Amino acid sequence: MGAIITLSLLGILVLYLGLFKAKSALLPVTLIGLLIALGFELALWNGDAQPLYNGMVIFDNFALAFSILCIVTTGLILLLSKAYFSSISNNVAEYYCLILFSLTGALMVSSYHNFAMLFIGIEVMSVALYILVGIRKTDFGSNEASLKYFLMGAFSTGFLLFGITLLYGATGTFDITGVRQYLIDNPQQISPYFYGGVLLLLIGLCFKVGAAPFHFWTPDVYEGAPILITSYMSTVVKVASFAGFLRLFSYVFVPLHDFWTPVLLVVIIITLFIGNITAMMQASFKRMLAYSSISHAGYMLFAIVALGATSTASIFTYAIAYSLSSVAAFAGLILVKRAKGSDQFIAFNGLGKTNPFLAFVITIAMLSLAGIPLTAGFIGKFMMFNTAMQDYHIILLLLAVVNAAIGVYYYLRVVVHMYFKSAEEEGTVVLPWTFKVVLATTMLLTLIIGIYPDCIIRLL
Repeated sequence: MGAIITLSLLGILVLYLGLFKAKSALLPVTLIGLLIALGFELALWNGDAQPLYNGMVIFDNFALAFSILCIVTTGLILLLSKAYFSSISNNVAEYYCLILFSLTGALMVSSYHNFAMLFIGIEVMSVALYILVGIRKTDFGSNEASLKYFLMGAFSTGFLLFGITLLYGATGTFDITGVRQYLIDNPQQISPYFYGGVLLLLIGLCFKVGAAPFHFWTPDVYEGAPILITSYMSTVVKVASFAGFLRLFSYVFVPLHDFWTPVLLVVIIITLFIGNITAMMQASFKRMLAYSSISHAGYMLFAIVALGATSTASIFTYAIAYSLSSVAAFAGLILVKRAKGSDQFIAFNGLGKTNPFLAFVITIAMLSLAGIPLTAGFIGKFMMFNTAMQDYHIILLLLAVVNAAIGVYYYLRVVVHMYFKSAEEEGTVVLPWTFKVVLATTMLLTLIIGIYPDCIIRLL
Protein backbone atom coordinates (compact mmCIF):
# COMPACT_ATOMS: atom_id res chain seq x y z
CA MET A 1 0.00 0.00 0.00
CA GLY A 2 2.99 2.25 0.51
CA ALA A 3 3.56 2.52 -3.25
CA ILE A 4 -0.05 3.54 -3.94
CA ILE A 5 0.04 6.20 -1.19
CA THR A 6 3.44 7.46 -2.39
CA LEU A 7 2.28 7.87 -5.98
CA SER A 8 -0.93 9.63 -4.89
CA LEU A 9 1.02 12.14 -2.79
CA LEU A 10 3.61 12.51 -5.54
CA GLY A 11 0.91 13.52 -8.02
CA ILE A 12 -0.23 16.31 -5.68
CA LEU A 13 3.37 17.42 -5.05
CA VAL A 14 4.01 17.65 -8.79
CA LEU A 15 0.99 19.92 -9.17
CA TYR A 16 2.41 22.28 -6.53
CA LEU A 17 5.77 22.28 -8.29
CA GLY A 18 3.97 23.38 -11.44
CA LEU A 19 2.11 26.05 -9.50
CA PHE A 20 5.39 27.55 -8.26
CA LYS A 21 6.99 27.32 -11.74
CA ALA A 22 9.60 24.78 -10.62
CA LYS A 23 9.65 23.20 -14.07
CA SER A 24 13.22 21.92 -13.83
CA ALA A 25 12.41 19.96 -10.65
CA LEU A 26 9.47 18.01 -12.12
CA LEU A 27 11.38 15.13 -13.68
CA PRO A 28 13.92 14.58 -10.84
CA VAL A 29 11.22 14.69 -8.15
CA THR A 30 8.98 12.34 -10.13
CA LEU A 31 11.77 9.82 -10.72
CA ILE A 32 12.77 9.90 -7.04
CA GLY A 33 9.14 9.29 -6.09
CA LEU A 34 8.96 6.34 -8.49
CA LEU A 35 12.11 4.88 -6.92
CA ILE A 36 10.55 5.20 -3.45
CA ALA A 37 7.38 3.47 -4.69
CA LEU A 38 9.54 0.78 -6.27
CA GLY A 39 11.32 0.28 -2.94
CA PHE A 40 7.98 -0.23 -1.16
CA GLU A 41 7.03 -2.92 -3.69
CA LEU A 42 10.39 -4.72 -3.48
CA ALA A 43 10.22 -4.71 0.33
CA LEU A 44 7.03 -6.78 0.18
CA TRP A 45 8.45 -9.45 -2.14
CA ASN A 46 8.00 -12.99 -0.77
CA GLY A 47 6.20 -11.54 2.26
CA ASP A 48 3.11 -12.77 4.05
CA ALA A 49 0.54 -11.93 1.39
CA GLN A 50 -2.82 -11.53 3.10
CA PRO A 51 -5.81 -9.44 1.98
CA LEU A 52 -5.66 -6.00 3.63
CA TYR A 53 -8.20 -3.30 4.49
CA ASN A 54 -11.18 -5.62 4.88
CA GLY A 55 -10.11 -7.70 1.90
CA MET A 56 -9.85 -4.82 -0.59
CA VAL A 57 -6.27 -5.41 -1.79
CA ILE A 58 -3.62 -8.11 -1.68
CA PHE A 59 0.10 -7.62 -2.30
CA ASP A 60 1.22 -11.08 -3.32
CA ASN A 61 4.13 -11.71 -5.71
CA PHE A 62 1.70 -11.67 -8.64
CA ALA A 63 0.55 -8.13 -7.84
CA LEU A 64 4.06 -6.96 -6.95
CA ALA A 65 5.60 -8.28 -10.19
CA PHE A 66 3.13 -6.45 -12.42
CA SER A 67 3.25 -3.32 -10.25
CA ILE A 68 7.05 -3.23 -10.46
CA LEU A 69 6.88 -3.60 -14.25
CA CYS A 70 4.37 -0.72 -14.47
CA ILE A 71 6.55 1.55 -12.31
CA VAL A 72 9.77 0.78 -14.23
CA THR A 73 8.06 1.25 -17.60
CA THR A 74 6.57 4.57 -16.46
CA GLY A 75 10.03 5.69 -15.34
CA LEU A 76 11.47 4.94 -18.79
CA ILE A 77 8.63 6.78 -20.50
CA LEU A 78 9.02 9.82 -18.22
CA LEU A 79 12.74 9.96 -19.03
CA LEU A 80 11.65 10.65 -22.60
CA SER A 81 9.42 13.48 -21.38
CA LYS A 82 12.30 15.85 -20.61
CA ALA A 83 12.89 16.55 -24.29
CA TYR A 84 9.36 15.73 -25.47
CA PHE A 85 7.19 17.97 -23.31
CA SER A 86 9.51 20.98 -23.61
CA SER A 87 8.83 21.03 -27.34
CA ILE A 88 5.03 20.89 -27.17
CA SER A 89 3.96 22.71 -24.00
CA ASN A 90 5.09 25.07 -21.27
CA ASN A 91 2.67 23.63 -18.69
CA VAL A 92 4.04 20.15 -18.17
CA ALA A 93 3.13 19.60 -14.50
CA GLU A 94 -0.32 18.46 -15.57
CA TYR A 95 1.19 15.72 -17.73
CA TYR A 96 3.26 14.36 -14.85
CA CYS A 97 0.39 14.59 -12.39
CA LEU A 98 -2.10 12.77 -14.61
CA ILE A 99 0.40 10.04 -15.54
CA LEU A 100 1.13 9.46 -11.84
CA PHE A 101 -2.55 9.24 -10.96
CA SER A 102 -3.10 6.84 -13.86
CA LEU A 103 -0.17 4.75 -12.61
CA THR A 104 -1.79 4.70 -9.15
CA GLY A 105 -4.91 3.21 -10.72
CA ALA A 106 -2.78 0.64 -12.56
CA LEU A 107 -1.29 -0.53 -9.26
CA MET A 108 -4.80 -0.85 -7.81
CA VAL A 109 -5.89 -3.00 -10.75
CA SER A 110 -2.84 -5.24 -10.30
CA SER A 111 -3.47 -5.80 -6.58
CA TYR A 112 -7.26 -5.82 -6.15
CA HIS A 113 -8.99 -8.45 -4.02
CA ASN A 114 -12.46 -6.94 -4.21
CA PHE A 115 -14.55 -6.03 -7.24
CA ALA A 116 -15.02 -2.52 -5.83
CA MET A 117 -11.25 -1.97 -5.89
CA LEU A 118 -11.06 -3.37 -9.44
CA PHE A 119 -13.62 -0.81 -10.59
CA ILE A 120 -11.97 2.07 -8.70
CA GLY A 121 -8.55 1.15 -10.09
CA ILE A 122 -9.78 0.95 -13.69
CA GLU A 123 -11.58 4.29 -13.40
CA VAL A 124 -8.64 6.11 -11.78
CA MET A 125 -6.38 4.72 -14.48
CA SER A 126 -8.78 5.60 -17.31
CA VAL A 127 -10.12 9.03 -16.30
CA ALA A 128 -6.61 10.49 -16.18
CA LEU A 129 -6.02 9.10 -19.68
CA TYR A 130 -9.22 10.65 -21.05
CA ILE A 131 -7.64 14.01 -20.25
CA LEU A 132 -4.13 13.12 -21.40
CA VAL A 133 -5.33 11.91 -24.80
CA GLY A 134 -7.07 15.22 -25.49
CA ILE A 135 -4.67 17.52 -23.67
CA ARG A 136 -3.60 19.23 -26.91
CA LYS A 137 -6.69 21.39 -27.05
CA THR A 138 -5.89 22.98 -30.43
CA ASP A 139 -5.40 19.61 -32.15
CA PHE A 140 -8.68 18.32 -33.60
CA GLY A 141 -7.28 14.80 -33.94
CA SER A 142 -6.43 14.77 -30.24
CA ASN A 143 -9.90 16.10 -29.37
CA GLU A 144 -11.59 13.42 -31.45
CA ALA A 145 -9.44 10.69 -29.90
CA SER A 146 -10.26 11.90 -26.39
CA LEU A 147 -14.00 11.97 -27.09
CA LYS A 148 -13.94 8.52 -28.68
CA TYR A 149 -11.90 7.10 -25.80
CA PHE A 150 -14.25 8.65 -23.24
CA LEU A 151 -17.41 7.35 -24.92
CA MET A 152 -16.07 3.85 -25.49
CA GLY A 153 -14.53 3.79 -22.00
CA ALA A 154 -17.86 4.75 -20.44
CA PHE A 155 -19.58 2.11 -22.55
CA SER A 156 -17.17 -0.62 -21.41
CA THR A 157 -17.49 0.51 -17.79
CA GLY A 158 -21.22 -0.07 -18.07
CA PHE A 159 -20.61 -3.69 -19.09
CA LEU A 160 -18.08 -4.11 -16.28
CA LEU A 161 -20.38 -2.70 -13.60
CA PHE A 162 -23.42 -4.62 -14.78
CA GLY A 163 -21.34 -7.82 -14.72
CA ILE A 164 -20.17 -7.10 -11.17
CA THR A 165 -23.79 -6.39 -10.19
CA LEU A 166 -24.96 -9.75 -11.51
CA LEU A 167 -22.14 -11.55 -9.69
CA TYR A 168 -23.07 -9.78 -6.47
CA GLY A 169 -26.71 -10.69 -6.99
CA ALA A 170 -25.75 -14.36 -7.35
CA THR A 171 -23.15 -14.57 -4.57
CA GLY A 172 -23.92 -11.72 -2.13
CA THR A 173 -20.27 -10.58 -1.99
CA PHE A 174 -17.76 -8.40 -3.85
CA ASP A 175 -14.78 -10.32 -2.44
CA ILE A 176 -13.15 -12.48 -5.11
CA THR A 177 -12.41 -15.29 -2.62
CA GLY A 178 -16.08 -15.31 -1.64
CA VAL A 179 -17.12 -15.49 -5.30
CA ARG A 180 -14.70 -18.36 -5.89
CA GLN A 181 -16.00 -20.19 -2.83
CA TYR A 182 -19.56 -19.84 -4.18
CA LEU A 183 -18.51 -21.72 -7.33
CA ILE A 184 -16.81 -24.44 -5.30
CA ASP A 185 -19.77 -24.89 -2.93
CA ASN A 186 -22.44 -24.86 -5.66
CA PRO A 187 -21.03 -26.68 -8.70
CA GLN A 188 -24.47 -27.85 -9.88
CA GLN A 189 -26.62 -24.94 -8.70
CA ILE A 190 -24.93 -21.85 -10.16
CA SER A 191 -27.33 -18.97 -10.68
CA PRO A 192 -28.02 -17.90 -14.32
CA TYR A 193 -27.13 -14.38 -13.16
CA PHE A 194 -23.60 -15.61 -12.53
CA TYR A 195 -23.13 -16.79 -16.12
CA GLY A 196 -24.36 -13.43 -17.40
CA GLY A 197 -22.01 -11.63 -15.04
CA VAL A 198 -19.01 -13.62 -16.31
CA LEU A 199 -19.81 -12.77 -19.94
CA LEU A 200 -20.31 -9.07 -19.20
CA LEU A 201 -17.05 -8.92 -17.24
CA LEU A 202 -15.31 -10.61 -20.15
CA ILE A 203 -16.68 -7.99 -22.56
CA GLY A 204 -15.73 -5.09 -20.26
CA LEU A 205 -12.16 -6.33 -19.79
CA CYS A 206 -11.73 -7.04 -23.52
CA PHE A 207 -12.62 -3.39 -24.12
CA LYS A 208 -9.90 -2.32 -21.70
CA VAL A 209 -7.15 -4.47 -23.22
CA GLY A 210 -8.16 -3.62 -26.79
CA ALA A 211 -9.12 -7.13 -27.89
CA ALA A 212 -11.30 -7.55 -30.99
CA PRO A 213 -14.17 -7.15 -31.65
CA PHE A 214 -14.06 -4.53 -28.88
CA HIS A 215 -11.00 -2.77 -30.31
CA PHE A 216 -12.67 0.02 -32.32
CA TRP A 217 -11.30 2.81 -30.14
CA THR A 218 -7.68 1.62 -30.15
CA PRO A 219 -6.20 2.77 -33.51
CA ASP A 220 -7.85 6.22 -33.55
CA VAL A 221 -7.07 6.94 -29.89
CA TYR A 222 -3.46 5.77 -30.22
CA GLU A 223 -3.02 7.89 -33.36
CA GLY A 224 -4.65 11.04 -31.97
CA ALA A 225 -2.92 11.03 -28.58
CA PRO A 226 0.57 12.55 -28.08
CA ILE A 227 3.17 9.88 -28.89
CA LEU A 228 4.43 9.73 -25.31
CA ILE A 229 0.90 9.15 -24.00
CA THR A 230 0.35 6.49 -26.67
CA SER A 231 3.47 4.67 -25.46
CA TYR A 232 2.14 4.80 -21.89
CA MET A 233 -1.29 3.50 -22.92
CA SER A 234 0.09 0.66 -25.01
CA THR A 235 2.40 -0.57 -22.24
CA VAL A 236 1.48 0.32 -18.65
CA VAL A 237 -2.30 0.40 -19.13
CA LYS A 238 -2.33 -2.82 -21.15
CA VAL A 239 -0.05 -4.63 -18.66
CA ALA A 240 -2.15 -3.59 -15.65
CA SER A 241 -5.39 -4.54 -17.42
CA PHE A 242 -4.04 -7.99 -18.23
CA ALA A 243 -2.91 -8.43 -14.62
CA GLY A 244 -6.48 -7.77 -13.50
CA PHE A 245 -7.83 -10.00 -16.27
CA LEU A 246 -5.55 -12.93 -15.35
CA ARG A 247 -6.22 -12.70 -11.60
CA LEU A 248 -9.96 -12.82 -12.18
CA PHE A 249 -10.06 -15.73 -14.62
CA SER A 250 -7.16 -17.79 -13.23
CA TYR A 251 -8.32 -17.57 -9.60
CA VAL A 252 -12.05 -16.90 -9.47
CA PHE A 253 -13.61 -18.34 -12.63
CA VAL A 254 -11.51 -21.51 -12.99
CA PRO A 255 -14.43 -23.84 -12.07
CA LEU A 256 -16.34 -22.37 -15.05
CA HIS A 257 -13.42 -22.85 -17.42
CA ASP A 258 -15.47 -24.91 -19.90
CA PHE A 259 -18.12 -22.16 -20.07
CA TRP A 260 -16.00 -19.13 -20.95
CA THR A 261 -13.11 -20.80 -22.82
CA PRO A 262 -14.98 -21.15 -26.17
CA VAL A 263 -15.93 -17.48 -26.03
CA LEU A 264 -12.36 -16.45 -25.32
CA LEU A 265 -11.04 -18.70 -28.10
CA VAL A 266 -13.21 -16.88 -30.63
CA VAL A 267 -12.05 -13.50 -29.25
CA ILE A 268 -8.38 -14.56 -29.57
CA ILE A 269 -8.71 -15.72 -33.18
CA ILE A 270 -10.56 -12.57 -34.25
CA THR A 271 -8.08 -10.38 -32.39
CA LEU A 272 -5.03 -11.99 -33.99
CA PHE A 273 -6.32 -11.76 -37.55
CA ILE A 274 -7.81 -8.26 -37.31
CA GLY A 275 -4.72 -6.86 -35.56
CA ASN A 276 -2.13 -8.41 -37.88
CA ILE A 277 -3.88 -8.07 -41.22
CA THR A 278 -4.85 -4.44 -40.59
CA ALA A 279 -1.36 -3.57 -39.30
CA MET A 280 0.08 -4.97 -42.53
CA MET A 281 -1.96 -2.44 -44.55
CA GLN A 282 -0.82 0.70 -42.73
CA ALA A 283 1.47 3.39 -44.15
CA SER A 284 1.89 5.11 -40.78
CA PHE A 285 4.39 3.65 -38.31
CA LYS A 286 2.36 4.91 -35.35
CA ARG A 287 -0.88 3.43 -36.64
CA MET A 288 0.90 0.16 -37.39
CA LEU A 289 2.02 -0.02 -33.75
CA ALA A 290 -1.58 0.67 -32.69
CA TYR A 291 -2.96 -2.25 -34.70
CA SER A 292 -0.07 -4.50 -33.69
CA SER A 293 -0.93 -3.81 -30.05
CA ILE A 294 -4.32 -5.39 -30.78
CA SER A 295 -2.60 -8.55 -32.03
CA HIS A 296 -0.36 -8.65 -28.95
CA ALA A 297 -3.49 -8.55 -26.79
CA GLY A 298 -4.52 -11.74 -28.58
CA TYR A 299 -1.19 -13.41 -27.79
CA MET A 300 -1.42 -12.44 -24.12
CA LEU A 301 -4.90 -13.95 -23.90
CA PHE A 302 -3.24 -17.33 -24.55
CA ALA A 303 -2.18 -17.46 -20.89
CA ILE A 304 -5.80 -17.06 -19.79
CA VAL A 305 -7.43 -19.53 -22.15
CA ALA A 306 -4.77 -22.18 -21.38
CA LEU A 307 -4.56 -21.81 -17.63
CA GLY A 308 -1.76 -23.67 -15.91
CA ALA A 309 1.18 -23.42 -13.54
CA THR A 310 3.17 -21.36 -16.06
CA SER A 311 0.42 -18.89 -17.04
CA THR A 312 1.63 -16.10 -14.76
CA ALA A 313 5.27 -16.47 -15.80
CA SER A 314 4.24 -16.59 -19.47
CA ILE A 315 2.13 -13.45 -19.47
CA PHE A 316 4.63 -11.56 -17.30
CA THR A 317 7.56 -12.44 -19.58
CA TYR A 318 5.54 -11.46 -22.63
CA ALA A 319 4.51 -8.20 -20.95
CA ILE A 320 8.15 -7.33 -20.20
CA ALA A 321 9.23 -8.05 -23.78
CA TYR A 322 6.32 -6.12 -25.27
CA SER A 323 6.80 -3.13 -22.96
CA LEU A 324 10.54 -2.80 -23.61
CA SER A 325 10.14 -3.06 -27.38
CA SER A 326 7.19 -0.66 -27.49
CA VAL A 327 8.98 2.00 -25.44
CA ALA A 328 12.01 1.76 -27.78
CA ALA A 329 9.81 1.91 -30.89
CA PHE A 330 7.86 4.95 -29.70
CA ALA A 331 11.07 6.69 -28.59
CA GLY A 332 12.42 6.22 -32.10
CA LEU A 333 9.17 7.51 -33.57
CA ILE A 334 9.34 10.67 -31.43
CA LEU A 335 12.85 11.44 -32.69
CA VAL A 336 12.10 10.71 -36.35
CA LYS A 337 8.85 12.67 -36.37
CA ARG A 338 10.58 15.65 -34.74
CA ALA A 339 13.30 15.60 -37.41
CA LYS A 340 11.22 14.71 -40.49
CA GLY A 341 7.77 15.98 -39.48
CA SER A 342 6.08 12.69 -40.37
CA ASP A 343 5.25 9.34 -38.80
CA GLN A 344 5.02 7.50 -42.13
CA PHE A 345 7.37 4.61 -42.92
CA ILE A 346 9.15 6.74 -45.53
CA ALA A 347 10.32 9.07 -42.73
CA PHE A 348 12.64 6.25 -41.60
CA ASN A 349 14.38 6.04 -44.99
CA GLY A 350 18.16 6.06 -44.70
CA LEU A 351 18.18 6.11 -40.90
CA GLY A 352 20.68 3.24 -40.86
CA LYS A 353 23.28 5.51 -42.45
CA THR A 354 22.53 8.80 -40.73
CA ASN A 355 22.01 7.39 -37.22
CA PRO A 356 23.22 3.78 -36.90
CA PHE A 357 22.61 3.52 -33.13
CA LEU A 358 18.96 4.59 -33.33
CA ALA A 359 18.35 2.35 -36.35
CA PHE A 360 19.93 -0.63 -34.56
CA VAL A 361 17.79 -0.16 -31.44
CA ILE A 362 14.60 0.14 -33.53
CA THR A 363 15.65 -3.00 -35.40
CA ILE A 364 16.08 -4.94 -32.14
CA ALA A 365 12.66 -3.68 -31.00
CA MET A 366 11.01 -4.78 -34.26
CA LEU A 367 12.70 -8.19 -34.11
CA SER A 368 11.50 -8.63 -30.53
CA LEU A 369 7.92 -7.63 -31.40
CA ALA A 370 8.05 -10.08 -34.31
CA GLY A 371 9.30 -12.87 -32.01
CA ILE A 372 12.68 -13.48 -33.63
CA PRO A 373 15.11 -15.69 -31.57
CA LEU A 374 17.67 -14.15 -29.20
CA THR A 375 15.21 -11.41 -28.24
CA ALA A 376 12.83 -11.17 -25.30
CA GLY A 377 9.86 -11.26 -27.68
CA PHE A 378 10.83 -14.75 -28.86
CA ILE A 379 10.92 -16.04 -25.27
CA GLY A 380 7.53 -14.47 -24.57
CA LYS A 381 5.93 -16.01 -27.67
CA PHE A 382 7.58 -19.37 -27.00
CA MET A 383 6.18 -19.46 -23.46
CA MET A 384 2.72 -18.45 -24.70
CA PHE A 385 2.73 -21.10 -27.43
CA ASN A 386 4.06 -23.69 -24.98
CA THR A 387 1.22 -22.89 -22.56
CA ALA A 388 -1.33 -23.39 -25.35
CA MET A 389 0.38 -26.61 -26.47
CA GLN A 390 0.17 -28.11 -22.98
CA ASP A 391 -3.61 -27.63 -23.09
CA TYR A 392 -3.80 -29.14 -26.60
CA HIS A 393 -5.09 -26.02 -28.35
CA ILE A 394 -3.44 -27.19 -31.59
CA ILE A 395 -5.68 -25.29 -34.03
CA LEU A 396 -5.26 -22.08 -32.04
CA LEU A 397 -1.51 -22.61 -32.05
CA LEU A 398 -1.40 -23.08 -35.83
CA LEU A 399 -3.44 -19.92 -36.39
CA ALA A 400 -1.12 -18.03 -34.04
CA VAL A 401 1.93 -19.20 -36.01
CA VAL A 402 0.33 -17.93 -39.24
CA ASN A 403 -0.30 -14.56 -37.59
CA ALA A 404 3.25 -14.46 -36.25
CA ALA A 405 4.49 -14.85 -39.84
CA ILE A 406 2.30 -11.93 -40.91
CA GLY A 407 3.77 -9.90 -38.05
CA VAL A 408 7.32 -10.58 -39.26
CA TYR A 409 6.40 -8.98 -42.60
CA TYR A 410 5.14 -5.64 -41.32
CA TYR A 411 7.68 -5.32 -38.49
CA LEU A 412 10.60 -5.85 -40.88
CA ARG A 413 9.09 -3.29 -43.23
CA VAL A 414 10.51 -0.43 -41.16
CA VAL A 415 13.91 -2.19 -41.12
CA VAL A 416 13.86 -2.26 -44.92
CA HIS A 417 13.12 1.47 -44.99
CA MET A 418 15.99 2.23 -42.57
CA TYR A 419 18.68 0.19 -44.30
CA PHE A 420 17.69 -0.32 -47.94
CA LYS A 421 16.02 2.96 -48.97
CA SER A 422 17.49 6.42 -49.36
CA ALA A 423 16.05 9.46 -47.63
CA GLU A 424 14.14 11.83 -49.92
CA GLU A 425 14.23 14.70 -47.43
CA GLU A 426 17.14 15.89 -45.36
CA GLY A 427 16.66 15.93 -41.60
CA THR A 428 19.07 15.30 -38.78
CA VAL A 429 17.84 13.07 -35.97
CA VAL A 430 19.29 14.41 -32.71
CA LEU A 431 19.40 12.10 -29.66
CA PRO A 432 19.13 13.83 -26.26
CA TRP A 433 20.96 12.01 -23.45
CA THR A 434 17.70 10.83 -21.86
CA PHE A 435 16.72 9.13 -25.11
CA LYS A 436 20.13 7.48 -25.30
CA VAL A 437 19.67 6.09 -21.77
CA VAL A 438 16.19 4.72 -22.51
CA LEU A 439 17.15 3.28 -25.89
CA ALA A 440 20.30 1.61 -24.53
CA THR A 441 18.44 0.23 -21.49
CA THR A 442 15.55 -1.26 -23.49
CA MET A 443 17.92 -2.75 -26.07
CA LEU A 444 20.18 -4.39 -23.47
CA LEU A 445 17.28 -5.79 -21.44
CA THR A 446 15.63 -7.13 -24.60
CA LEU A 447 18.81 -8.98 -25.58
CA ILE A 448 19.64 -10.17 -22.04
CA ILE A 449 16.16 -11.67 -21.52
CA GLY A 450 16.28 -13.19 -25.00
CA ILE A 451 19.67 -14.85 -24.38
CA TYR A 452 19.29 -15.62 -20.64
CA PRO A 453 15.53 -16.06 -20.07
CA ASP A 454 16.07 -17.91 -16.78
CA CYS A 455 16.74 -14.57 -15.06
CA ILE A 456 13.01 -13.81 -15.39
CA ILE A 457 11.52 -17.31 -15.29
CA ARG A 458 13.25 -18.27 -12.02
CA LEU A 459 12.07 -15.02 -10.43
CA LEU A 460 8.46 -16.15 -10.81
